[in-house]
Amino acid sequence: MYRIGPVQKKIIVTLVGGVVLGSTSSPRQYFKVLREIKREWKNINSRSFSRSMQRLSREKLIEKKMLPNGNFKLELTKKGKNEARKLSLLGSSVACKKPKKWDGKWRIVIFDIPEKDRIFRGILREHLYELKFAKLQQSVFVSPHPFERAILELTRLYSAERYVRVITALKIDNEQEIKKKFQGIIK
Repeated sequence: MYRIGPVQKKIIVTLVGGVVLGSTSSPRQYFKVLREIKREWKNINSRSFSRSMQRLSREKLIEKKMLPNGNFKLELTKKGKNEARKLSLLGSSVACKKPKKWDGKWRIVIFDIPEKDRIFRGILREHLYELKFAKLQQSVFVSPHPFERAILELTRLYSAERYVRVITALKIDNEQEIKKKFQGIIK
């Protein structure tokens, strides 16, 4: 799995921003996107930019297309668009709304991710902790909240569906002990 650096993130965000610009119908929205893109580019030096462009191209995340007038444009490849989706997902927390009342079901996430995909394993763990999952064992987490869809989306983005299982259970043998971890959240 390829790790995206800060300059490469800005390049991808800018290319995504171009897509957003092309799809905006409101001048206000257009200029808002332009201001955000400008802010992203303030502190990038040209050598770092060149290296980042070469690496993104080598990793087939972007491609250069020649235009009839002799100019060129940069576009995200399918792989690059997928990476942009990952970045937008990871840039903010996985969006999930916690219900006010517990439905009595446990959400258990079990994973066995190979060492070659350890970056995703770390990302998955970070999200599980951020979503307030409790760790039961090394690769087993539990939550009373219905976050199945968000976890499955994350695993789909990384093509890791075969390594991750999400289980919805009515009962766990040490339920009283687990409920203590979620004290004040479930009743």
